[in-house]
Amino acid sequence: MRFLVALVVSMLGAVALGTPAEAASTRVTIISASARTTTSGIPVLTGRINGSSSTVRIEAYRYGRWVLVKKVRTWNRAYRATLKVASTSITWRAGVAGRYSRSVTVAAARPPSDACGVGRAKADGTPWRCTFVDNFSSGALDRTKWVPQSAFAMGSPGTHTCYVDDPSTIQVADGKLHLSVRKVATPVSCDFGDLAGPTNYVSGGVMSYHLFSQQYGRFEARIKNTATTAPGLHEAFWLWPDDRYPSTAVWPYAGEIDISETYSSYPGLSIPFLHYSADALGNLVGVNTAWNCAAARGVWNVYTLEWTASKIQIFVNGKLCLTNTSGDTAFMKPYIMALTQGLGAAGNVYDGRAPLGTMSVDYVRVWK
Repeated sequence: MRFLVALVVSMLGAVALGTPAEAASTRVTIISASARTTTSGIPVLTGRINGSSSTVRIEAYRYGRWVLVKKVRTWNRAYRATLKVASTSITWRAGVAGRYSRSVTVAAARPPSDACGVGRAKADGTPWRCTFVDNFSSGALDRTKWVPQSAFAMGSPGTHTCYVDDPSTIQVADGKLHLSVRKVATPVSCDFGDLAGPTNYVSGGVMSYHLFSQQYGRFEARIKNTATTAPGLHEAFWLWPDDRYPSTAVWPYAGEIDISETYSSYPGLSIPFLHYSADALGNLVGVNTAWNCAAARGVWNVYTLEWTASKIQIFVNGKLCLTNTSGDTAFMKPYIMALTQGLGAAGNVYDGRAPLGTMSVDYVRVWK
């Protein structure tokens, strides 16, 4: 599919820095600029000169002045330069020996809409491609996309919650997924790590286990949790390595990407955490975790991960709050997604004061 790049062409007066003869022999004329998503999605600036110069300066207008971006060689008095598309328009010109072409303003066209909604562009201007979407509009959990968690527990010994596949803990209604923790009269038992034995609490969680996984891309969810400042509630939107790709590494060296963990004892924060070899050094703010991701409880927040082979970035409501450039091998494999509502541990142990909550999810979308 192709998309047009808007061209706004304005005439600039030629600036002669040499003799009239030099200026006449090095005048540059831009012929066209175009972009095609069928290749790289990058616009190309082309033109000809009527002189014999072997190189042409390609400049962009930035911060109130012209800045040299690159030099390209001419061939048979023609030049061709690939340009960078940004989220806003960029004005370009070509020049030789102090004389410049007309300026060309290239406005990045929005990628076409797809199943994930309005098209999005990557930093280099190429479009993100939708690979997974659930808007929870069917009225029931789509079990071709999600597996309810049932062999899992969360919380503190004595006040832990067991995950069950039950309409009271997992419900799709009003175009939302609702994952709840509740108290039951008859104790249930589960066994997960040091959380074992009977408990009167059950929770809901879903994961894309053996249904969808992806290595690298953009992962996003819009989530609302229960408003409270009392300790005890713990919600998470997280990724876990797909076990269909065997690894000899054990957790945490095998990897885990917690895009968002929210704790009712920290009611103004979403706390991301990247589990890998850095865990040996603890909580490294700005490396494997962050404490500046503002996210009020009881309102809708958008949590986003952008993940490449060399960089992991986590955003809350569009604001970047964690960048990791470790390139650790733990993150070089496909991961599944998980959404969980649970009870807390450590400094967030449930003590009965917090209302037993519900984590509501408006959508989950993934791009590549």
